[in-house]
Amino acid sequence: MTNLSEIIANLSPAKRELLALRLKKKQGADQAHAQEIPRRTNAVSNPPLSFAQQRLWFLDQLDPDTSAYNIPAALHLSGRLDLAALERSINEVIRRHEILRTSFKLGDGGPVQVIAPELAYKIETIDLSADTEREMKAEVLAQQEAQRSFNLEQGPAWRASLLRLGAEEHVLLFTMHHIICDGWSTEVLVREVTMLYEAFTLGQPSPLPELPIQYADYAVWQREWLTSDIVESQLQYWKQQLSDNLYPLELPADRPRPLVRSFRGATQSWAFSAALSEALKGLGRQEGATLFMVVLAALKALFHYYSRQDRITIGAPVAHRQHAETQSLIGLFLNTLVLSTDMSGDPSFRELLKRVREACLGAHAHQDVPLEKLVEALQPERSSNGQPLFQATYTLQSVGETDSKLSGLVVRPLNLVTETAQFDLVVNGMESKYGLAGVFEYSTDLFDSATVTRMAEHFGEILNRVVAQPEIRLSQIEESLAERERQQQVVKEQEYKQACLQKLMNVKRKSVRSDSLSS
Repeated sequence: MTNLSEIIANLSPAKRELLALRLKKKQGADQAHAQEIPRRTNAVSNPPLSFAQQRLWFLDQLDPDTSAYNIPAALHLSGRLDLAALERSINEVIRRHEILRTSFKLGDGGPVQVIAPELAYKIETIDLSADTEREMKAEVLAQQEAQRSFNLEQGPAWRASLLRLGAEEHVLLFTMHHIICDGWSTEVLVREVTMLYEAFTLGQPSPLPELPIQYADYAVWQREWLTSDIVESQLQYWKQQLSDNLYPLELPADRPRPLVRSFRGATQSWAFSAALSEALKGLGRQEGATLFMVVLAALKALFHYYSRQDRITIGAPVAHRQHAETQSLIGLFLNTLVLSTDMSGDPSFRELLKRVREACLGAHAHQDVPLEKLVEALQPERSSNGQPLFQATYTLQSVGETDSKLSGLVVRPLNLVTETAQFDLVVNGMESKYGLAGVFEYSTDLFDSATVTRMAEHFGEILNRVVAQPEIRLSQIEESLAERERQQQVVKEQEYKQACLQKLMNVKRKSVRSDSLSS
């Protein structure tokens, strides 16, 4: 078997230099991530906001009534519920996590976190058990709850409520503002509440260890650490990648972009078979790429078909929790990487995948620069009707079995569809044993439902095409999509003509019948 030394020796001088550079950067990043995040000193009474929090605070100042940055979660509870144990569990989570006791105010030097020493929370309970349409009513209430805005200065920036559908059927709703949480945080919240509930109903103490740090400790540390040479070197990477490539994604919209975003949105679901998912992963293995990269390359091919732009830039959220201390915290750690790909030269899909792979690897190696610092450094053109740097985002997550059993309860997460859109288009994908599925979340300011439905169909066709023929070129993909649209248009015209003819024949029959009756 060829060993690592032989592999490196067979690399070209340029590739060996690139490998050495990456290893050096990775070593520096690993050393930084190995550093412990210390607890803040008592002198920091009102800690500053993290960079991500600061951006959301400014957005809230511009539009304090928006619910666009709410993150809802819902749990269906089947079985006998111990409400006292549930409230005790939630209050224990509040005690553990300072961020759940935090409000945000303007201090002398800018916005600061104001952390209450304690907070006693009582769950609002709404009884729908006597309502004959309680399931529908519960869905409406869940949507309304997700769309209620927060007062960040007053706090807290989260809330919980309980819908009672029957003696042994409830829906537990959590809503948190993005300034205090991200997707990972909702998993931490649900996990801790369920673990504490299990222990408390059995008369046991909390099984959770005390947290090593709090989110405010991370915010203080981040402000200090981002002045280091490591971050400056990472920032130089992003400047080289993006300074001359800040082209907005221009998907053909059904309406002109409004002067001010409304954040109104809708979703279009999509799903592909497990066989296609396995085929895509097989293609990725051949090219040293992950499923994320393969699907991203197909998505960029889709956007190239619609925009005809030679550079496609998409945002990709990452958890950004490399430090062990951050793994169990509720808070906003999420960062968004800017993945820009050169689409010129009519590449094959295999070549496009290589370009996407390089962009992903480079971005992940330099992910410590907060998006907010990147925007500050690049100074892209800003407007009140769009996002800087990118207008579309993409995520892909793996999901397993989601139901869990507690003492006397079966807990099942519910999917809540929010009617908001932070970007022109958000592609959220999920991989499970059943295959690939997800949603296109889109701005209704710009797109009609039919447009996004067609986009999802084209996305599926591209995925099927590239696994069957990885050498297919972008122009060939686009020709096949255009031909498909032409055929569909012919069918629609034929159906329309047939409908008109049928309507005319019906009119004639009525006329003949009327004449026969009058005679």
